[in-house]
Amino acid sequence: MVSEVTRYVPDQVQRELWARAAGRCQFEGHNRLLHTSCVTHESVNTAQKAHIYAFSENGPRGRGPYKGNLESLNDVSNLMLMCYDCHKKIDQAGGADRYPADLLIQWKAQHEQRVEIVTGIASDKKSNVVLYGANIGSEKSPIQYHACVEAMFPQWYPATERPVPVSMTSELIDSSPQYWQTESQHLLKAFQRKILSIIEDEPCKHFSVFALAPQPLLIQLGALLTDKIDVETYQLHREPKGWVWQDCADDFDYIINQPDNFNGKPALIVSLSDHVSPERITRVIGEDTSIWEITLKNPHNDFMQAKQQLSLFRKYLRSLIVEIKRAHGEATPLHIFPVMPVSCAIEFGRARMPKADMPWLIYDHDMETQEFIKAIELKGDLHGVQSK
Repeated sequence: MVSEVTRYVPDQVQRELWARAAGRCQFEGHNRLLHTSCVTHESVNTAQKAHIYAFSENGPRGRGPYKGNLESLNDVSNLMLMCYDCHKKIDQAGGADRYPADLLIQWKAQHEQRVEIVTGIASDKKSNVVLYGANIGSEKSPIQYHACVEAMFPQWYPATERPVPVSMTSELIDSSPQYWQTESQHLLKAFQRKILSIIEDEPCKHFSVFALAPQPLLIQLGALLTDKIDVETYQLHREPKGWVWQDCADDFDYIINQPDNFNGKPALIVSLSDHVSPERITRVIGEDTSIWEITLKNPHNDFMQAKQQLSLFRKYLRSLIVEIKRAHGEATPLHIFPVMPVSCAIEFGRARMPKADMPWLIYDHDMETQEFIKAIELKGDLHGVQSK
């Protein structure tokens, strides 16, 4: 039986292998085009068909599940398209330990998934994946790109193979005096450099936003995006873990609480993730305060599960901002105390009308003092962002 098995790979399998790999080396991180010379750029086939499980009985990684099915060794599922150097690397002495079959299978699957994603997108389904993560207290906020892409399907697909990172790696924490100035200015410059360039120069102008950052910065990000740009905002859920939107109860609703009078400084509490007592507000901006609030019957961290909830939040918020402006005047600064999910914070900023709304003074909860501190001021257009 062994003597009847050859290294010959049928043309149909070769075509499928090339198509799955998009003519690129499937070694993780290489991705080199294999139909063009990297020196002269002339058309030339530099590809090799690398076996995951070995064709030879004593080859690297052995024959694994193909021991009793040798005729399947040349199936596309057991082959990777690779350049000569990468093929040699995985098969050299010690290669089986460094590049086991499970790892190569994983690389193959991820590479082919990327190809399928990028090449299978309808023009009206493309979206630029924006990742924004700043430091939250002493915690870092990494965002996994593949988990984000999974949450987009099947409504949206990445416009390109790579995301648009609008993050920074500042070692500052959000209680330090320099934090808000550094992060706010970085966000503004990164937005202008990376996102505005896409809006101005690229055919796809839709954005899918995945973010984990302090709420004043999320509001600023939303204000930069505005509601004039096509944006899909996502929320990271604790249960079930991930960014995929779930369903919510039909009787879900928000509660609006108005102040007894409109004579004081206007303050808006967004108490969706937790209760916020009025005393915490008056300790910061004084007793002469008119407190507005948007809240829930039972505020908690995990309530935001469905897109319908976020849409309803936008509806309530826009009406509320107009009502507050009507009561206090558009020149009066509005003090904002956000305790809400990531997606709400971004959409809060997007609801802002730069030329029509009151100046916004946005506060953040300081972990050291357990009090609210003034963080960011929004006024005017995109360039009217100031940190306090």
